[in-house]
Amino acid sequence: MSNCLVAQSGGPTAVINATVAGIVKANQMNPYYDKVYGGLNGIEGILKEHFVDLTEMSDEENIILKQTPSSALGSCRYKLKRDNIADFEKLFEILEKYDIETMFYTGGNDSMDTVAALSQYAKEHNITKHRFVGCPKTVDNDLQIIDHCPGFASSAKFIATTALHTWLDVNVYTRQEVFVLETMGRDAGWLAASACLSGVVDVICLPEVVFDKELFLREVKKHVEAKNKCYIVVSEGIRYADGTYVAAGEAKNDGFGHVILGGAGQAVLSMILDAGVAPRGKVQDLCSAQRCFASGQSLVDVNESFELGMSAHMRSVDKEFTGKMVGLVRKDQEQYDVDFIAVDASEVANKVKNFPSSWILPNYAGITKEGYDYLEPLIVGSPVVIYENGVPAFVKPYYMR
Repeated sequence: MSNCLVAQSGGPTAVINATVAGIVKANQMNPYYDKVYGGLNGIEGILKEHFVDLTEMSDEENIILKQTPSSALGSCRYKLKRDNIADFEKLFEILEKYDIETMFYTGGNDSMDTVAALSQYAKEHNITKHRFVGCPKTVDNDLQIIDHCPGFASSAKFIATTALHTWLDVNVYTRQEVFVLETMGRDAGWLAASACLSGVVDVICLPEVVFDKELFLREVKKHVEAKNKCYIVVSEGIRYADGTYVAAGEAKNDGFGHVILGGAGQAVLSMILDAGVAPRGKVQDLCSAQRCFASGQSLVDVNESFELGMSAHMRSVDKEFTGKMVGLVRKDQEQYDVDFIAVDASEVANKVKNFPSSWILPNYAGITKEGYDYLEPLIVGSPVVIYENGVPAFVKPYYMR
């Protein structure tokens, strides 16, 4: 027998650790691997041989790991570049040293590129001992081919709940004002669209729709004049017709070549105040909270993330299974259920799945019934949360031990 390795990369989610828990539990039930190693801080840590042994994880720790927010193994923004042969050679030497047959990598678009690149390198060098399996996670929900991505549903639930609660808060006053909720979503509007599940959104701006300042101000004014209030949701990645971001903050690079945004909410509020559409307003930037609020997990989401880890482990028993990503597809549009599938990681890597334009209403008015039908089943249910001293229990991050 040999060993396996699981690591995490990119931005965390509220259920990313459930996938790790699923892989560990699956190996305890069907011990195909002698050891399950956790790689600390993704590729960056693996290249430094920073490992932890997860093989004998207790049932209690496994359960609490599922409700632990962020990446318990640590994450990274390390780009494994195909022309950096030294990294590939070193990584394969390390896999050989620790007798690692399968590496499970949990992440988004760029992480699936890592899975594809490592698999391609192994194939080109006739290396058959080491295999690579991708497990998707991204709150942005922008991975192609699969129906949805683990992590998105819990963020969607948090956003919809926050929208409802802040709407109730702003409406206690009779004064004229607007409220702007800013969500993540550099290229795709899935997160912003999920705010519509609250039923309180008046105006929504998504990256898929060109931002027209005059049209936007007219729509906001219409709501303010009708009811003294306007509840607005904006995605951080909204752009003008020339492609420039509305975000007031300066775009920076995140290490993967993507811009880091922030300030779209404040930018649109400034437009509203400067135009005299409303005399006052507030901005709530959800920032990191939308991807790490684990005590508000979607039960559907955490269960699917755990089961995906188990499915990935089960599929890895096949010696030919490499360069693949395990994902979810919806079985039935009438009765929600999913199948776990496997696709080539290269088909997902560095590609973006946008919120369908056919699900977006004109004039920033919200989303269609098709959008609601897609989103609503994903946020159903809440897991039983284990508490310690009044706050949710969590597994001490392995990189802090």
